Amino acid sequence: MEYNLTDINTVKKLLSGAGFTFSKALGQNFITNPAVCPKMAALSGVGEEDGVLEIGPGVGVLTVELAKRAKTVVSVELDTRLIPILAKTLDGKTNVFVENADILKTDIPAITEKYFAPGQKLHVCANLPYYITSPVIIRLLECGVPFASLTLMVQKEAADRLTARLGTRDAGALTAAVEYYAEAETLFTVPASSFTPPPKVNSAVIRLTRRERPPVETKDEAFFFKTVRAAFLHRRKTAVNSLSAGLGLPKESIAEALESLGFSAAVRAEEIDMPRFAALADRLYTEKD
Repeated sequence: MEYNLTDINTVKKLLSGAGFTFSKALGQNFITNPAVCPKMAALSGVGEEDGVLEIGPGVGVLTVELAKRAKTVVSVELDTRLIPILAKTLDGKTNVFVENADILKTDIPAITEKYFAPGQKLHVCANLPYYITSPVIIRLLECGVPFASLTLMVQKEAADRLTARLGTRDAGALTAAVEYYAEAETLFTVPASSFTPPPKVNSAVIRLTRRERPPVETKDEAFFFKTVRAAFLHRRKTAVNSLSAGLGLPKESIAEALESLGFSAAVRAEEIDMPRFAALADRLYTEKD
């Protein structure tokens, strides 16, 4: 049986039949705008021989669209109450597999090895709950699985940060991780009215396309990211003060390193671009011991 999963009455009937109530703690907002998921799937770059990892399928509205395009879809759903609903809405979709698990605790390389063929081109496509956006993206970028792309629906404000570049006002520590591993772009915005219940903010769909290699080289990758996190630790403070607090290094040494890169001691983290963050981390790496 095919369900119209963007029809609010159909969705309510499915949910009430399973005794389901929305969970604010899990950030549950279901898409009821029929144009969103087909567009999202179409722009994801998923091909007919590809595999897709989906996170938080809800009632399966995006899952159904992905199943039309991909060879294999694996959907990871945390909420146990949604598993029997997904069994109904995805019935007959033989290329879809649902895992009842927490993506933040799941062994992502193991799950990809379990379901996807060796050498298969893999993507992530997901409507992410707002409250886990940052940790999920970091986990996906750093898990070791070479996902070709991540097409994600996130809060509009988060999309602005994720697609910014270091050295611009919207940049933050997460921006650095995204820019290091991928090329980011906003595909389209999604108004709050596209969901039930409607969230208080608008959303946007972004695509992160994995780079073949990072845009900079560093002496120590882990220390580079530690430096970036420290610099953005206190956004209202100067980079000197934030870095000193975050790295435990003397302010004088940090100020000298910044000045050697053409910055004044009053510079803030949002003014430092990727190449100079890498150079700064390399300078400070020699002084950390």
